[in-house]
Amino acid sequence: QVQLTESGGGWVQAGGSLRLSCAPSRNAFRIDAMGWYRQVVGNERELVAVIYFDGSTKYADSVTGRFTISRNKLRDTVYLQMNNLRTEDTAVYYCNYKIRSSEFWGQGSQVTVSS
Repeated sequence: QVQLTESGGGWVQAGGSLRLSCAPSRNAFRIDAMGWYRQVVGNERELVAVIYFDGSTKYADSVTGRFTISRNKLRDTVYLQMNNLRTEDTAVYYCNYKIRSSEFWGQGSQVTVSS
């Protein structure tokens, strides 16, 4: 089993930046996808960004141009650089790894963006 540990969440003013990190407890031979999701109270968890095994990426329309997902293949870590943050970006952010038929989730990181 793989445990995912997140870091980098916090509070920023609108227009500021944060960088989230997600580190696994152990490396995997192949990670099919590494993604970031976010969820606010009362809403369903939504995909923010994902990077696939081949390096291709996908972003939610709401973050395109502001967020960048990247990875360190040696360490199997995934990052989410968040720039020009808006109040509507406030949420709990979760990293997710898809490995074969299994999915693993980080503990969640609170990101709060104030006006």
